[in-house]
Amino acid sequence: MTQPPLSTTVRELIQKARIVSFANWHSTHPPEAIQRFQAADDQGRYLTDEDLQQIQQMVSANTSLISVTQELRDRVAEIVDEARTQVLSTFPHITQPGGGLYPAARADACWRDFWHFLRCITYGIAGQHTDYTSAEGLHYMQLLYQELQVPLDAMVVGLEGIKAASLQRVAPEQQQTLSPYFDHLIEKLKQFC
Repeated sequence: MTQPPLSTTVRELIQKARIVSFANWHSTHPPEAIQRFQAADDQGRYLTDEDLQQIQQMVSANTSLISVTQELRDRVAEIVDEARTQVLSTFPHITQPGGGLYPAARADACWRDFWHFLRCITYGIAGQHTDYTSAEGLHYMQLLYQELQVPLDAMVVGLEGIKAASLQRVAPEQQQTLSPYFDHLIEKLKQFC
């Protein structure tokens, strides 16, 4: 069964729903470092080892969390799997007919969003900026989620699951330092509800 094509409105909202912003990073990062972050975001990918190495060289005083960024990036599949399990446990009928993540393509889009949420969070962690989001991009994401009738309660549970799964993979002494990066996006998403 093929999916119906996305409406023009949805396609436009997807283009505008860029939730990361590096606009306030100029006081802590040189333009070349910001370009590395921006290129990764433009390409919808995690920062590579090369990106992180270059950023570390350019901003050496601000890179204590680079290894955490690599760890989360390298374990994104299992982190997203744990978040998905949390959503399916909390909302057991969500992927069945009548559920907010039915048919399967809707569920797949949700899990893909989880992958991207963690990607955005890792940018904040690597740059040590807890306020890494764009108000405008989040506004368009909220409109997109409304248009697509995304189950926001499930997305918040998923994002909380991403936080829990991620923090389990870092040293206990780093968990308190990292929590605000996750909480920032969780709070923004809760404002959609």
